[in-house]
Amino acid sequence: MKGSVRQRSKGSWEICVDTGWDPVTGKRLRHFENVKGTKKVAQQRMHELLHSLEQGAYVKPVRVTLGEWLRDWISGYVTTNCSLRTAQSYQSEVKRHLIPALGAIPLPQLQPQQLQNYYSQALTEGRVDGKGGLSARTVQYHHRILSEALSHAVKMGILVRNVAEAVDPPRPEQKNMATLVPEDIPQFLEAARETSYYVLFYTALYTGMRLGELLGLRWCDVDLDMASLSVVQALYKRSRVCKMIKPKSSHSRRRIALSPSLALLLREYKAEQQTQRILLGKLPADSDLVFSHLDGKPLDPGVVSHTFAKVLKKAGLPHIRFHDLRHTHATLLLKGGVHPKIVSERLGHANIGITLDTYSHVLPGLQERAAEQFDNLVGRKNVGKMSAKDPEM
Repeated sequence: MKGSVRQRSKGSWEICVDTGWDPVTGKRLRHFENVKGTKKVAQQRMHELLHSLEQGAYVKPVRVTLGEWLRDWISGYVTTNCSLRTAQSYQSEVKRHLIPALGAIPLPQLQPQQLQNYYSQALTEGRVDGKGGLSARTVQYHHRILSEALSHAVKMGILVRNVAEAVDPPRPEQKNMATLVPEDIPQFLEAARETSYYVLFYTALYTGMRLGELLGLRWCDVDLDMASLSVVQALYKRSRVCKMIKPKSSHSRRRIALSPSLALLLREYKAEQQTQRILLGKLPADSDLVFSHLDGKPLDPGVVSHTFAKVLKKAGLPHIRFHDLRHTHATLLLKGGVHPKIVSERLGHANIGITLDTYSHVLPGLQERAAEQFDNLVGRKNVGKMSAKDPEM
């Protein structure tokens, strides 16, 4: 196979690669492609094409831009294979940032350096309002979206390789995780007793469930006799409209064991709730939401979060997010010696690696405790009895 590169204008190069012969006409077949950048970039692209031809993996380029592919990918793949929240998040980032910056580039001509340049620019001046750059975490999220979209293009036979794999996205700084310490919990729960959300806050703290999962919980999902509950749906609010959706992943669909105190509290709460609804002329049903208004309508996530912040302030505790009750639950379990695998299952993480990465700040203490426990198990009899012999002997 032969190929050549010639300059068309400053920063523009034309690649010509022989792709074989037409079996009908016997004419020579060639592929032409324009590349922006340096000659080295054009030569690299030419070698990629020649290599794919030699390996039998040549894909005839399609006339589609990155922006067109991102739109097709979201409408055809993401909306049917990802959760509603993920699909809407991807669509928002693609529309607001990726298409304006990279959408006009022909998909087959996308180069790693173009992505690297975008990441650099986004960090300094990527905000839509023009008031500075995006955070490293947001740019890393853009990299993830691009990588998934390009990987799907490779799978569909539209691209030979995923150029995002050759790019290093920025690494966000590790932030200290905000949680309640054990000494703060009685103070927090005491302040929460004066609100109608006391049982909700208690359940969040004792199960590590997400707010949407709590607000989507029904009594038919709770087994008080077996002291457990099942997460099978979550409430999601968008544009003032609340709807029930499936959990964000198959691992989020899980069973959580309840502590004796929580099981007792929920039993009392259920009896009281049923009594109030009967007085209102509404017959209780297993499909009723556990946490809702008296008329059965779902609670507003924003109102719950706002009330949570007011409770913290009244208790004299530092401000944390409602989601940080989930982090508090996991952190206390790990510090208490519960195996990370069990914690991972309670939280609904896809694998234990996510749990260990998220709560790495807890691991140093666990390592020290493990070392001490091993010393206690083996004993200290051999301390001070090391041989004076040459270790090489």
